[in-house]
This record gives sequence, C-alpha cells and structure tokens, in this order.
Amino acid sequence: MFSSLRRWGASSSYARLPRGPQAQKCSPEKNASFFSKMTYSWFSRIIILGYKKPLEREDLFELNESDSSYTVCPIFEKQWRKEVLRNQERQKVKSSFHKETHTRKPSLLYALWNTFKFVLIQVALFKVFAVILSFTCPLIMKQMIIFCEHGPNFGWSGYGYALALFIVVVLQTLILQQYQRFNMLASAKIKTAVIGLIYKKEIGIHLCHGVDDQEKRIENDMVGNKEYLGAISVALLLSNASRKKFSTGEIINLMSADAQQLMDLTANVNLLWSAPFQILMAMSLIWQELGPAVLAGVAVLVFVIPLNAFVATRMKQLKKSKMRNKDKQIRLLYEILHGIKILKLYAWEPSYKKKVIEIREQELEIQKSAGYLAVFSMLTLTCIPFLVSLATFCIYFLLDEGNILTATKVFTSMSLFNILRLPLFDLPMVISAVVQTRISLGRLEDFLNTEELLPQSIETNYIGDHAIGFTNASFSWDKTGIPVLKDLNIKIPEGALVAVVGQVGSGKSSVLSAILGEMEKLTGVVQRKGSVAYVSQQAWIQNCILQENILFGSIMQKQFYERVLEACALLPDLEQLPNGDQTEIGERGVNISGGQKHRVSLARAVYSGADIYLLDDPLSAVDVHVGKQLFEKVIGSSGILKNKTRILVTHNLALLPQVDLIVVMESGRVAQMGTYQELLSKPLSLANLLQAFSGQEQAHALKQVSVINSRTILKDQTLEQNDRVIDKCLVIGWKYAKIEAEEMLWPQKALEKAFIESRKTVLSEKRNSSCWRGLFVCSGAYALTRGSLAASRTLHAQLLDNVLHLPLQFFETNPIGQIISRFTKDMFIIDIRFHYYLRTWVNCTLDVVGTILVIVGALPLFILAVIPLVFLYFTIQRYYVASSRQIRRLAGASRSPVISHFSETLSGVPTIRAFGHEQRFIQQNKEVVNENLVCFYNNVISNRWLSVRLEFLGNLLVFFAALLAVLAGNSIDSAVVGLSISYALNVSNNDCVITQSLNFWVRKACEIETNAVSIERVCEYENMDKEAPWIMSKRPPSQWPNKGIVEFMHYQARYRDDLGLALQDITFQTHGEEKDPVLFSGTLQMNLDPLDKYSDGQLWEVLELCHLKEFVQSLPRKLLHEISEGGENLSVGQRQLICLARALLRKTKILILDEATASIDFETDNLVQATIRKEFSDCTILTIAHRLHSVMDSDRVLVLDSGRITEFETPQNLIQQKGLFFDMLTEAEITQVSGTKIK
Repeated sequence: MFSSLRRWGASSSYARLPRGPQAQKCSPEKNASFFSKMTYSWFSRIIILGYKKPLEREDLFELNESDSSYTVCPIFEKQWRKEVLRNQERQKVKSSFHKETHTRKPSLLYALWNTFKFVLIQVALFKVFAVILSFTCPLIMKQMIIFCEHGPNFGWSGYGYALALFIVVVLQTLILQQYQRFNMLASAKIKTAVIGLIYKKEIGIHLCHGVDDQEKRIENDMVGNKEYLGAISVALLLSNASRKKFSTGEIINLMSADAQQLMDLTANVNLLWSAPFQILMAMSLIWQELGPAVLAGVAVLVFVIPLNAFVATRMKQLKKSKMRNKDKQIRLLYEILHGIKILKLYAWEPSYKKKVIEIREQELEIQKSAGYLAVFSMLTLTCIPFLVSLATFCIYFLLDEGNILTATKVFTSMSLFNILRLPLFDLPMVISAVVQTRISLGRLEDFLNTEELLPQSIETNYIGDHAIGFTNASFSWDKTGIPVLKDLNIKIPEGALVAVVGQVGSGKSSVLSAILGEMEKLTGVVQRKGSVAYVSQQAWIQNCILQENILFGSIMQKQFYERVLEACALLPDLEQLPNGDQTEIGERGVNISGGQKHRVSLARAVYSGADIYLLDDPLSAVDVHVGKQLFEKVIGSSGILKNKTRILVTHNLALLPQVDLIVVMESGRVAQMGTYQELLSKPLSLANLLQAFSGQEQAHALKQVSVINSRTILKDQTLEQNDRVIDKCLVIGWKYAKIEAEEMLWPQKALEKAFIESRKTVLSEKRNSSCWRGLFVCSGAYALTRGSLAASRTLHAQLLDNVLHLPLQFFETNPIGQIISRFTKDMFIIDIRFHYYLRTWVNCTLDVVGTILVIVGALPLFILAVIPLVFLYFTIQRYYVASSRQIRRLAGASRSPVISHFSETLSGVPTIRAFGHEQRFIQQNKEVVNENLVCFYNNVISNRWLSVRLEFLGNLLVFFAALLAVLAGNSIDSAVVGLSISYALNVSNNDCVITQSLNFWVRKACEIETNAVSIERVCEYENMDKEAPWIMSKRPPSQWPNKGIVEFMHYQARYRDDLGLALQDITFQTHGEEKDPVLFSGTLQMNLDPLDKYSDGQLWEVLELCHLKEFVQSLPRKLLHEISEGGENLSVGQRQLICLARALLRKTKILILDEATASIDFETDNLVQATIRKEFSDCTILTIAHRLHSVMDSDRVLVLDSGRITEFETPQNLIQQKGLFFDMLTEAEITQVSGTKIK
C-alpha cells in the first residue's frame, strides 16, 4: 500500500491543478486577422458582454501560451542559473589572481535581460517608429501653413497634405497601441518571473533541476571541477540566518512592492533613450527653423541637469527610508494579526496601534518630502519649455535684426517645443524611477543571494542497515552561531520506534530539524534512507477542504483513506463538521480545534506512505483516550505505521516502555540512549525525568465546541460608497480642480496672440505667462500634496482602528493576506495613485474642452464634425467603462490569493520540504499568479481596444480641421490655420494628438472609479459589527478586580449566529486572563513588558519564577535578546514559559492558564505549578490542561460535556462520585491523588 502511494504521490501532485496553458482555452488573438490584431477587434465580444452583464472569471480570455507563468518562469529560472554559474566562475578567476577581492553578486538585471531581450527589442522598435511619426506631423503642418500662405500656387496639394496628416496620425495610433500592448505585457512577465523566483527561493528547490544536456555541458565547461559544480548544484533553501534577516512581511513586500517597482520601470524604460532622442530631434528641427538660437534652449536644458540629479539623489534616499518603514510596518501588522487574540485578551490594542501609527507617521513624513520634490519637479517641468522657447526666441531676435517670426516659424517651432514637454517631464521621472528600482533590485538580489542550507549536508542516498545515522554531528541555526546540537552519535534501525525526551530547550525538536536538513551542519556525518513525513509541533493546516489537507496532493484510495481517518480518531469529528471531510478549513485552521489540527496533520503524514516519520509531540494537544488510540492504532507496535521508522518527540514518559529506543537529550547532547530497561539501570537523566513524572499524563476533556461552518471570507466586491469617503474625494477633487482651473484659464498660447501684435509683446507676455503658470502649477501641486497626505493619514488611521475593533470571529473567518492587502496595495493606491489620476483627469478635461473651443473659434464649421464624433465617443466610452470596471475588479480580487498562498507557504515551508512537495506548491503559485496575469492581460487589451477607437475619432477631428483649413483657402489667415492644427495635434502637456487626450480622459475617469474601490475596501470595515470601545465612560475602581470573582448565571454562548450553542446554561464562578504561546518580533523585554511598565528587576524575578533566568542569562544580550518573527528562534516550550512569565508579571487577581504548560517537560511543569500556587496563593486560578495531575490540587474541578456543566466539586468528592471525572482519571491511569488511592 505505502509503496504504491509513493510511486504515484509525486506525479499526482498536480492532478487538481490546470496543466498550464495547454489545459486552457486559447485567446482569439492567435487566429485573428491582421486588421483585427491591429485594431483589437477580436476583443469586442468581451466589451459587449461586459456591457450586457457583469463579467465573471470564466468570461475572460486566457493568456497566450508564451505569456503565461507556466512558460515565463522556467525560462527565467534557467537564465538565473546561468548567471549564478557565470558569476561564481568570475569570482573564481578573480580569486586566483587576487587574494582579496570584492564579492560580486549574480545580477538579476542581467538575467532578466537575457530572458526578455527579444521582447524588449521588439517593444523598442515600435517606440522608434512611433517617435519618428510624432515628428512627421509638425513638418506636414508646416507645409499646410505654407500652402495657406500661397494657396493658388499649390493647387490640390493642400488636400494631399490633409490626407497625409490623417494617414500619419492613424499609423502613429496603431503603432503606439502595439507598443503599449507589448510593453505592458513584457513588464508583467518580468514581475511574474521575479515572483516565481522569490517563491522558489523561499520554499526551496533545486535550481539546476531541469537543465538540458547542452546547458549541463556548458556549465561543466565553465566550472571545470566537481567541487565547484557541487557548490552550485544546491537547492535554494533559506538558512535560518537568512530567515532572521527576512521576515514573512519583508518577503511579501519583496513580492509585492519591489517586484511591482521593477514592473513599473520596465513599462517606462524606453523613455531612457526615447526622451533624449526626442529632445535631440526636436532641437535639430528647431535649428532648421531658428538656426543657432536653439543653442540658448540647449543651455537652459543643460542648466536643469544638476537640478534633476539632486532630485534623483534625494528621491533615492527617501525611497530607501520608505521601504525600510514599509517593511517594519508590514512585519508589525503581520504579527498583530497573527497574535490578535493575545492583544485583545491583554487589552494591548491601543499600545500596538500607537506603534503602527508611529511607523506610519515616519512614512508620511517621507512621502511629504517626496511630494515636495515632486512639486519642485513639476515647477521645473512647467517652466522649462517656456524658458527654452523664451531663450531661443530672444537669441533669435538678438542675432539679426532681419530675423522675423513668420507664422510658419512660430507654429512649427511651437509645435516642436510642445513635443519637448513630455520627454522633458518624463526624463527626470524615469531617472528617479531608475534610482528607486536600483534599490528594489538590490533588495531582491540580497534576498536571492542570501545564505542557503546545503542539502549535501545530509546523505539521502545512503544504503545501509539503519534508517537514520548521526556520526559526531554538530548543528547550529546559522554558520556563525553557537552549536545547538553537539557531537550526536545516533543510529536508528529501520522500522524502529524511537522516543526523544528531555527538558525544555534540551534540543529534542532540533534533532528532527537536523534530520530534515533545516539546520546548519558544522561537523560530522548525517545519513538518511528513504522518504520522510513530518508532523510539526505547531500543526500546519492549509486553507482548503479537510480531505485535501489529508491527501496533500496524493490521489484518493478510498479504503486506505477511511482506515487513516479511523486510526487518527477523525471519524467523530467528521460527523460534527457541517460538510464532513468536504468542509473548508479556514486560514491557519481557525475553524477546528487544536487537537483536530494535530490529528489532521498526523493523518496527512500517515496517508503519505513515507519511510520515515518525524513526529514532534503530536499527542500533547489531545485528551487521554484519543492519545491512547493514536498511539495504539497509528504510532505503536500494532499501529498502522508499525513497520515504519518513527521518531517521536514526547513528554509523555508513560509511553517509554513501549518504544524500541529512547534518546535522552540534555543541553543539546545525547545524555543517554538505549532501551527502557537499559536506561532504568543507569543513573541520572532518564531517572530524573521519571522522578518528575509524578502523575500519568494525557487526561483532558475533549472541547465540545461547535465547529465553525465552512469559511466565510469577505469577498472583494464593490460596496456602496461611504458618504464620508465621497466627501473626502470631492474635497480633494474640488481643491485641485479649482487650482487647475485657475492654471488652465491663463492664456496657454500667449505667444501666438502676441505674434499678431509685436515682437516686444511676445517676449513680455511669454515671460509673464511662464512665471504665472509656474506659480499656479506649484501652488496647485503643493495644495494637492498636503490634501492627499491628510486624507491618507485619516483613512489609514480609521482602517487600523476599525480592524483592531473587529471581533475575534472576523479574524477566524478571513485570511490575513486579505487584511494585509488593505494596508499595502489599497493604501499605496490611496497614497500615490488616486490623487495623480484625479489631477490628470481634471487636466485632460480642461485640455479637451479648451482645444475644441479654440478650433471651433477659428473654424466654426468644425462644430459639424465634433457633434457626431462626440456621440460616437460617448457610446464607445459607455461600453468600455462597463467592461473595464468589472475586469479591474476581477484583477483586484485575484491579487489576494497570491498573497494568501505566499503567506500560507511561508508558514509551512518545513512541512512542504519534508514531504518533498516543493514542485506542487510552485505549480500552485504559478496558478494563482497566472490567474492575476489573465486579468491583467484582459485589462491591457481593453485599454488598447479603447485607445484605437478613441484615437481614430480624434484623428478624424485632426483631418476635418486640416480639411476645413484647405477648403477655406485664402479666406483664412495662415496664423489661424497654424493655431487650429497646432491645437488639434498638440494638446496641453501632451505631445500627442487630441484623441490620445480623449483616450487618456476616459481611461483616467475609469482609473478614478476603479481605484476608488481601494477607498471602499479600506472603509468597508467601518460598517461591520465591532467590539465595545476600549475605554468606557463608566470605569471600574483602579484595584478592580480586588477579589477575583466572576459569576456566570445561566450563561449561553455561540461562536456565530448560524452555529449552535457552544456553552449552555452555565452557572458557576470563574476567573479570567487567558494564556497562549504567541511572541512578537522584538526584544525579550518588549515581549514581557510591551507597555514598559515594569523594572528590569521585576522582569528578572518573573523569569526566575518560570525557570527561565538561567537560560536568559546565557544569552549574549540577555533581556535585549532579539526574538525572531513568531518566536521561531525559541522552542515551543520556551515560548510558553515566556508567555507565562508575561502573565505572572501582571500580578492579577484572576489567572486562567489554558494549556500553559502543554509543551514543557514534567519536571519544569511541576516546578512552574508550584511557583504559580505560591505566588498566586491569594488569587483565583482557572487551569485548563491535558495533564490531569496539573489540576489535582485545585480547590474544585469543573467538568464540561457538550457545552454543559456535568460536575463541579472538589477532586476528592468527584472521585467518590465515580462520574465523568473519575472515568477520565481511570483512562489516564492516575492511581493516587493527594495520598488517596483511586480504585
């Protein structure tokens, strides 16, 4: 049975997943005609369908095979492997010549270029043609002005110019939209490739796997020796030192923020060459019009370069600071959400809210500085074109008195000067983006090149007579750290049941980590034969149905599956679950109990059919009779795993007589090893443990708490807009619109007006216009920056406050990734994008309206062309907005699964690696990323569909303006012709035709609408049911509770409205302050005293009471010792003791210990229990424990069954009554209580 499971287990891991693009329907683009491809007509069916009904995921077109993550990721990974090989070969060559040389990291940028260079070159070629065509339009306009000046001499040539102008702008539209399409998809593929590599780095995968024979020969030629190749052929396994450096929040930030930064730069990278090219082309054409005077304009541009350099340098510094603050904020939020129960029970929400707000304020200060730099850049952008043209025309006048500004020279030059506006604006922006992306690249490279665990440290292909062997092996959590395990010499025979025992922190769980290869081997040899299944001490449960949690990628074999369920005592639980094994388990297993999680985890291991089973104290979370069943039917000599090699870490010393081999750990060393009888005859370690084992363990009443129904996740759907949010948007919009209106009402074409008057007036008005325009732009941008910062601060504070006030059941039924997404992606849109879209939309609105009014004023008949085209324009816009809104919402909804899957994987990496399922999870990651990429692809194509149609309508407007000018002939002044066509071709702040402005207007309107969803998502927690305020008006006395008495009278409770009663008719007195082993990253002192209320002496006192003083004193920084994320650098037992110390520190009158010592040894447990009874002798203590001996000296014992009180008496009276409590003692084989024998 097990061998067959192993045979098909790996290959069937992908059975539930789509097998890449081959299993998907193809996009119609592949078989579309040339005309359909150029105009995106093949996408019209989606636009029409979206107008008729809300779009669903199945309505969208799938990606082309070459664009999918299934194709992109493997190609990029291959190039990254080659770059790693090249880099190490370079380092090897350098080291042979120089003893000391700077270590150069493999270049992520170089690997990306090698992967996507042909696509990027194709995109660049489209850009070249689009730029060239943009300069053709002013030249044709020049000929048309000449034609109007000498109409009768040119005949029909005017119509030819008008037609040529129309053809050029249409070609420019088609080429530009192809450029945008390939450019956006190329940038998305780069982001996808980087995310895939980050995921592989974290989960661990052999990067040289899958290299074809030719590549292997190249690599062998490059390396030249086996030693070097061995160093390269490593699995990407993050070492523990690397995990300390990169927390879960930071890794998620790499995947979202840094990968997004790389994508954004790729979308604009062609501006690095096209902007200078456009500037040079424009200046050369202006030279032809105005001669050497253009050098004055060049001098102005050169003068601006140092200013841009200063802005870029400062932006780089601000970017670094902002990313550091973002990492800190995400890490803190991630830990708050993971430990939300502890925060609420200790009433620490205000304290941690203050910590988040402090980090947020630092981020906003950085954002404010960046905003002011942006204001300065905008001022520069606005003034430079005016200053360039002003300087050029001044020098033109001064060079020769005969230099006269004709209509041809003025409008041709002004058209070229307008072309300068966009590259002059884009160049400093893209330089700043390059600087920021260099930081992101550095962060990504730091992560991808972090220290890794070498799988060669464990011999997995060992052939011998034992399953696991340690020979003089020492291990540490990092290469430079203190050894945690020392001089291990263990030989475990095949098929043996081995128990690993010892006190808290003795290294029991570390032994399992060493077998799994999760630790750094310092010395010795480790051998392992066969496949491995692992049950972690803190059960890892996936967010999927229960059956999939157990199958874990294997195919269903019904008979064996049911046998596993029965052996793992899961059949009674399935009867309670609403949908049996088809019940969906929430994130982190929130809707099942701790015992159920451990049994599901054990069932997953049993079903895997492995050769070796590593079981890290799986019986500590279950009651006695369930624990006995698990041992007898699964682990023990008659269990389902009887022929397998089993290593069991346990504190239940009653099981030791039934195991084949016992390993006693003490301070990271093997203190004793042998059979039970052999060790009984020896002094010290085992005898000490047995002496501490005063009562038999594992008696615990099963918590009959109603299991939460299938997970209810808050959907990422549109809510009704909050009136208050709308008011905020309107305030910001009005503030900006007012300033923009003032700016736009100023004569934009003062030079053309002045041309008719005089040369002197030209220069005067030109100078005044530039000054006032710059002042208005600067004032508007400054006001908008301050307004957006205020709105961001308020919305973030409200979001944080709302989340912290939500009840616990919300966090138990909603993925953390979804909540984190509100603080990351949605707040990023509110902070950065929303006010930009609002500003550009207002600007475009005024541009379009002003342009049409100017043209109609010059050519009244132009209104006849405008009216039908406006009707078509709004018709197209209605269809587009309806579909685009739905596509964008689907894209937003598809982001959360990417983050959730990433977070879930990070928390379960050891389990995934142990089972060897890295490839399956990598495939799942590709699937969720691909789903997001599908939505992005459809969004890009919808934008291109709109652009082609709206720009074609605008091209018709340009054609009609030119045609009307030709038809007017000599009846119209050449200056008016130049003014009309100039306005049609060059809309304010754009070097593009009017239709691109129309297209931009619609898209920005849609961007505002869809990005307002982020405001809705941030505010949607506002109207949810919340807990009471943290501070009430009626406060209890400062010494409350002074007696520690709480009375329950006929109390009934349920977890949710749709569930049955968990507690029924409860009437008794109890006391409360719950305890969980949850730690936060930071110092040990902060974890003990986050509010900084107690002195160091008091901290050391409680550490001594919890028997942690000696351990903490051994740490280099003692109380300032850094606790890693989730307390991962401490054992679970040590975490429990620290949390217990945190509770003892408060000296409360009410203390509840909920499994507070479940993961510590009996000796320490007895000492802690004695300490609690001594230090809290005047307090009321409620103890919930699996170990019945922990409650035997209690004053009274409360026994619950199915949510009702069945017994409530002293232990002695309950024993005499021989009820449920007596039965539990009998099952636990406790034979004596307080000197009284139990019969």
